[in-house]
Amino acid sequence: MQKTSFFWILAVTAIVSLITLFLIMVYSFPSSSTQPDWMTDMWSHMGGMMGGNMQTSNPYLGYFGLLFVALIGVLVVGIGGLVYFLLFPELKSTTTQKQKRIPQPLEKSTALDSIRKTLTVDERKILEVLQNHNGIYLQKYIRKEAGLSRLKTHRIITRFAKRDMVTIKKVGNTNEVKLSDWLTKGNPVSN
Repeated sequence: MQKTSFFWILAVTAIVSLITLFLIMVYSFPSSSTQPDWMTDMWSHMGGMMGGNMQTSNPYLGYFGLLFVALIGVLVVGIGGLVYFLLFPELKSTTTQKQKRIPQPLEKSTALDSIRKTLTVDERKILEVLQNHNGIYLQKYIRKEAGLSRLKTHRIITRFAKRDMVTIKKVGNTNEVKLSDWLTKGNPVSN
């Protein structure tokens, strides 16, 4: 059942109950339409001074008042819920039939594809440069092709080495960076 239907039922039930309660109160406890005579008026002013206690209200009237207040509360909740779900229709709950999932064949994912998903943009640039050069390239040329600073390139390559993604070999003033074998297995390296 949709939430709006619940609030409609709640509001209508509260309204019908309030009308019914009002009619019961009117017909069960009629007010005296006759003008009070001088004796009734005097008795009501004297209260119980003369030893008599004149009761003018029905003891069940308090329960009807309590029930009346409770039904007003239910009515407010019902109307409030309706207004809320009519003003914000995107929050309505919709009933949808469960669709059968057709299992899709899994694509072969290599280690390099899995790692690439976790890398930053700059790290991907360096990885692409290495792939374009058969997995081995000098650090100073990686920096130029990736368009990164010397420091940033060095830090990324150091991170790769800590993750065992590359091996670094000192060659003159620069480093030779080579992709690890476990990353290049199953990956066709472009020429």
